[in-house]
Amino acid sequence: MTIAERHKYILDNLHRAGYVSVAELSKELNVTMVTVRKDLRILEGKGLLYRTHGSATPAAPYVNDRPVDEKKLVHVDQKTRIAQKAASFLQDSDAIIIGSGTTVVAFAHAIPKDLPLTVLTGAMNVTMALIANPNVELVQLGGVVRKSSSSVVGHYAEEMIRHFACSTLYLSVDGIDLGFGLTTTNMMEAHLNMQMIRSVQKTIVLADSSKFGKKGFGKIAAIEDVDTIISDTGLSQHYIEKMEEKGIEVIVV
Repeated sequence: MTIAERHKYILDNLHRAGYVSVAELSKELNVTMVTVRKDLRILEGKGLLYRTHGSATPAAPYVNDRPVDEKKLVHVDQKTRIAQKAASFLQDSDAIIIGSGTTVVAFAHAIPKDLPLTVLTGAMNVTMALIANPNVELVQLGGVVRKSSSSVVGHYAEEMIRHFACSTLYLSVDGIDLGFGLTTTNMMEAHLNMQMIRSVQKTIVLADSSKFGKKGFGKIAAIEDVDTIISDTGLSQHYIEKMEEKGIEVIVV
């Protein structure tokens, strides 16, 4: 296979899967990993991909913090479908934790009005979405307010979580990377989310397909710490297969 053919193969796989691995390309192309890295370096120099450790993505994976009022306007249909599917997992008299983010706000709106629940959350917009629901008992965490996400973070919020036993966490994230894990753009929020994962029996991540291959500043947890991921039909088969190999249930809606 010529260099041009290798480069075409790499780009075709990158556009199909949204991600390529140096180790996998080495096996598929029957060349050394050194050769693959050189190929990726050349393609990056042409602006055709972005290299990361041991892999490459179509664009820079790093995400910046954006106001919640801006984020709620993008991928609305996908978030609505994901939220409705997540709501179907709820059981009568569940005690759950809901994280912060526009997808879990959509989830809060999708919760049936006749379903008795106890909800613990640090997200004030989640609280406002549920405050008129007569069958939901709300526990609002306290702490430092993050205006960009309309949520609280910090020691007081983390300390409160330790005093409750909840069955399931419904979590939204800014990025999901197969190697690095779940991330958000704020390190204090990442730490709070990590404490939430530790305090529940099951973690369900609600993330539209645009979040995959992305990284925020703060790491929440390894991807193996998640039980279920609900995403949309834009999620590539590559990511689905890799996550299922790690024992994660992947639901596409």
